[in-house]
Amino acid sequence: RGPQHQSTGSLQSDSPASSSSLSPAPSPSPRATPAPPHLNYRSRNNSSSSNPTTTSLTKRWNSTGDFNTQGLLPASRFTSTKSLLNLYSKPSQNGPILKHGTHTCQYNEEEGSMRMFIRGRPVVMYGPSDHENLDPAKVAPPPQSKLKLEWVYGYRGKDCRSNLYMLPTGEMVYFVAAVVVLFNVEEQCQRHYTGHTDDVKSIAIHPNKLVIASGQCAGHDRLDARPHVRVWNSVSLATLAVVGAGSLERAVSCLSFSRADGGNLLAVVDEGADRVLSVWDWQRADRGCLAETKCSVDTVIAAEFHPLDRNQIVTCGKGHIAFWTLDASNVLYKRMGVFDTRDKPKYVTCLGFNHNGDVISGDSSGSLTVWSRGTSVASRTVRGAHSGGVFSVCALREGGLLSAGGKDGRIVLFDDELNATGTEAVIEGHYGGVRVVSEGRGRLLVGTTRNCILVGDLQLGFTPAVLGHVDEVWGLATHPCLPQFVSAGWDRLLQLWDGMSHSTVWSKDIDERAQCCAWSSDGGVVAVGGCSGRWMVYDPQTRALLADHRDGSEPIQTIVYSPNNQMVALGARDNFIYIYQVDDQGARYSRLGKCVGHSSFITHLDWSEDSQYLRSNSGDYELLYWNASTCRQVTSPTSMRDITWASNHCPITFTTVGVWPEGADGTDINSCDKSSDNRLAVTGDDFGKVKLYAYPVTQPKSVCATYGGHSSHVSCVRFSSDGTRVLSAGGRDAALMQWAVE
Repeated sequence: RGPQHQSTGSLQSDSPASSSSLSPAPSPSPRATPAPPHLNYRSRNNSSSSNPTTTSLTKRWNSTGDFNTQGLLPASRFTSTKSLLNLYSKPSQNGPILKHGTHTCQYNEEEGSMRMFIRGRPVVMYGPSDHENLDPAKVAPPPQSKLKLEWVYGYRGKDCRSNLYMLPTGEMVYFVAAVVVLFNVEEQCQRHYTGHTDDVKSIAIHPNKLVIASGQCAGHDRLDARPHVRVWNSVSLATLAVVGAGSLERAVSCLSFSRADGGNLLAVVDEGADRVLSVWDWQRADRGCLAETKCSVDTVIAAEFHPLDRNQIVTCGKGHIAFWTLDASNVLYKRMGVFDTRDKPKYVTCLGFNHNGDVISGDSSGSLTVWSRGTSVASRTVRGAHSGGVFSVCALREGGLLSAGGKDGRIVLFDDELNATGTEAVIEGHYGGVRVVSEGRGRLLVGTTRNCILVGDLQLGFTPAVLGHVDEVWGLATHPCLPQFVSAGWDRLLQLWDGMSHSTVWSKDIDERAQCCAWSSDGGVVAVGGCSGRWMVYDPQTRALLADHRDGSEPIQTIVYSPNNQMVALGARDNFIYIYQVDDQGARYSRLGKCVGHSSFITHLDWSEDSQYLRSNSGDYELLYWNASTCRQVTSPTSMRDITWASNHCPITFTTVGVWPEGADGTDINSCDKSSDNRLAVTGDDFGKVKLYAYPVTQPKSVCATYGGHSSHVSCVRFSSDGTRVLSAGGRDAALMQWAVE
């Protein structure tokens, strides 16, 4: 039995915290049939992806020097500060960060087996008979390929506000997970700011419309655990300043640049227990935080600098609106807003300013309140503007004001005197209520509570530009031939996506919380496993339900069709694997039996290439083998050592030993996959990371390239059928990300 080897360190490399991509324009309307066969993904124009800004954007804004004359300092000014703790000491989270995980492993040369310990429990895995002897002390090299973030599907409107803007470049700016997305709808291209390490919770646009501030919550580990604000250049995507690292407690819920002085100051609200409001001179590292004070004992929903009055800030939230003044000695003074006794709402939900400098607030009772400039007493109330809360108010450049309802879905136009004009639009209910309305380039942007972004106007209506999931996403499967994939989540949505046009082909409510999904081997049907033991099969062209079955009452954790398409295996939370015979081109299913032998729930399944055998992983770190036709366990794992497997979704196998980090508890790796050419492996873990390895990963010490972007556990990762793309699903962040393999 070979010696035990411990960790010897790690290898790291830096790379810029930005990405960009172009795509062909999507079809004008959702399609009910899959896209036609295509040439290799690489036939797309990827030239812009290697450049942090697209050619068209470079022409609009030549360099960061275009606005340095306005008093915005270069990034080098902030690389060593005292009050602004910088985060440049660690590599960019957009990666790749090259690192190898090491753990206690024992290699037995005589048996050709690797014994790995997960939480002290030994797992023995046998390599192929012709496999060369391993030296566990040897470090396997990194993959020769790398990943580049190409597209982000989704938007966070469910629980965040004031998070959708239009830039002069024609790009809309919003965030999802740990990524700030700059999306040009007309040109169908995205760029990404990826400097954050966890959930982005707030965003603010500088008065010059070029600089952006974005705030995040606390991260997963000690190094990333500090909530902070990053100020960055929207053209070059370069970070200009990092504000508040080490000073903030929980998350940055509100951000606002000062307007009357040209954006020299930045107001920050910390979501911690004391809801601290702080004001920062973000360009002057030597000054740092100018003032801070406890803002409210209750939730603070919005904070805005006054556009006309210097050093005036307005905040609002549960049961209050407050008017703040920052005096010459950098002390914040507060005046509480005084409502009419009968009009005091439970929540003041949004803020805006008209052209006179009056404050307009919306509240949870559906009313709009006017606060005359310089006063803290309500001067007028428009009751019943909406049935339900007012979630957004937006002063239009040409005059007038829009108010939007989160419950009734109405967007209503008022004149400057806050009289209803009779012009309004209603957002369709399946998109959700209105979270935010923003104006840009002669059209309106609407973010919704169901994580959609719509574009349009009050006269012609609105069309979706971004669709996403609303709850945790666990199901993800790529088409066996076409550049398409399906996703399914706890929001009961099954969605088909086109990876070439980066668009939604269709979205269907399946009336069941989904835990997994899979294509049949010929791409003819899609199966979805639910959280109640129910599983369904759909026709991807017509969206028709073809089959509906139930096995037990526990969630179906994984579904895999056999390569010959004659069987399907389902791994369930009840510790059983159910095997069905498939007939009538995937429309009819007959149960062959169930595999009994695991002592914990099933996590992953793989079929052999000849469709005769299955291997499975479970919640207590078992690796078992099964004869599919008899549903009996193969009790001699050595007899399985030379079987060729069609996939590598099981992370506990001989070919994925090296994906397990030191001290892994067995739940760290949520998903893994190998490319169709058997060159690469990818994993998604509990810490929001996507990792790329050279396949097979048989060395306990295997260098990987690590990529950030997701803010929650990465629930599933899959290669595209041709191996040129990787798709990843974030659990709680409800985001889907598409990575190009370069």
